[in-house]
Amino acid sequence: MFRLKDTQHQNTAEFLSSAIKIAEYYGFSSLEEAGKLPRIKEVAVPPGKPIEKRKIPSASECESQMQFARRDERALVGSAKRCLSSLRDTGSRLLWRQSTVPSRERSNVPSIVLELHVVGSSGAVAEAILIIVADAIAAEAGIKQRVLSINSIGSMDSSNRYVRDIGTYLRKHIDSISPTLRPRVTDDPLGVLIQLIERGHPATPRAPQSMEYLTEEERRKFWDLLEYLEVFGMPYELNPHVLGSRDCWVHSIFEIAGVDEETGARILLAYGGRYDPLAARFSDSPAAVISIACEIHGKTTVRREERAAPALYFAHLGPEARRRSLGVMETLRKAEIPVYQSLLHERIGEQMEEAKKYAVPYILLMGHKEAMEGNILVREVATNAQDAIPVGELTNYLKRHRVVAMA
Repeated sequence: MFRLKDTQHQNTAEFLSSAIKIAEYYGFSSLEEAGKLPRIKEVAVPPGKPIEKRKIPSASECESQMQFARRDERALVGSAKRCLSSLRDTGSRLLWRQSTVPSRERSNVPSIVLELHVVGSSGAVAEAILIIVADAIAAEAGIKQRVLSINSIGSMDSSNRYVRDIGTYLRKHIDSISPTLRPRVTDDPLGVLIQLIERGHPATPRAPQSMEYLTEEERRKFWDLLEYLEVFGMPYELNPHVLGSRDCWVHSIFEIAGVDEETGARILLAYGGRYDPLAARFSDSPAAVISIACEIHGKTTVRREERAAPALYFAHLGPEARRRSLGVMETLRKAEIPVYQSLLHERIGEQMEEAKKYAVPYILLMGHKEAMEGNILVREVATNAQDAIPVGELTNYLKRHRVVAMA
C-alpha cells in the first residue's frame, strides 16, 4: 500500500488524480463510464436456432465455490464480475475502477484501491501494459526504489503437478508446521505454502517452484512478457514466492514493491496477474488486472482533468514494433504529448480504421524495419508525406512542428 509520507502527494485525492491521469493516457477508461457506452449491435440469430443465455453467477456464489490463497483475492471477485458481465461486446477494453477497502481487510489502515483491468486480450502485451502503467504511477508519486517481482504458475494442468508436489513436500515437514495449518496441507497445500512464506518458515526456500513445471508453450508465453519488460528497460526479478489462488490466476502473477529508505524493507504497492479462471465464470473473455492501494488521508474526491484531443495516432506493425511501442508511449507521456493508440490490436488494418475514426491529422507508424533501426514514421494524413525520425528525437520533432494536440 502506498503510504502518503513516502510520496510527493499531500492527500489521497492527489495520488488518485495522478494515477488515473497516467492510466487514461494509456487508454484506460472508467468502468462506470464504459458501462454506459452503447452496446455493439448483436448478430441476428438464424430462425429456429435457440438463443443460449449464459447464467451469470453472483459474486457470493463464486466466493463459496473458490479457494483463496491470499486475503486480497476475495475483493477481486466482485470487480471481475462488474468488468466482464456488464460489457457485452467481444472486443478488448482497458478499464479502471476504484473502491474503498475497510481497515480490517488491509492492515489497520483504511485504503482506496485503484484497479486496472485489461479485458479481451490473451497476449502478454496486456500484462506488460499493466506493469508499466503501475510502475509509472509509482514513479510519478515519488517512489524512487521499486522492485518488480514476477512469477508464472502456468496452466491448470501444469500447476496441478506443482500443487501435488507441494503437498508431498509439506508432509515431509509437517512437524514444523503450525497446528492450525496442518489440517489444510492435504486439501489446500498451495494456500498453506503461501501462509508459510508470509511467516518466513525456514522450509519455504527449498519448496518446489512453479516455473519448473511449465510446458514449452507456457515458457514461451512467459518469455514473451519478460521480453516486453526487457525491451522497455524495466528491471525485474523472478520470484517463485509470488503466488495466488488457482481459482483466480493462471500464467503470470506479479508484485511491485517500494523499498523503505530507513529499514530497507519492501512495502507492497501493487499486485496482479492474469485472472482467466475467475473471468471464465462471467464471460468468455480473458482478463488481467493490477490492484494499486493507497492509504486514505485527507481529501479523496478526484477531480478529473479534461484532456486535449490528440493530433496523433500511434500504429504498430509486427511483434518487434509492438514491444517497442510501450517505450515510445512512455516517452510521449513524459513529454505531455497526447496520442491515441490501440496496443491491443495486432492487425494494421484495425489500427488504421481506429485512426480514421479519430480523424487525426498525423499518424505515427512503426514497422519491423523502423523498430530495428530505432526510427518511427511521422505521416501527414492529408498528403501522405512522411518523415523517418529517430525515436530519441521524436518529441523534439513533434513540438518543433507543433504536432501536439488538436485545437
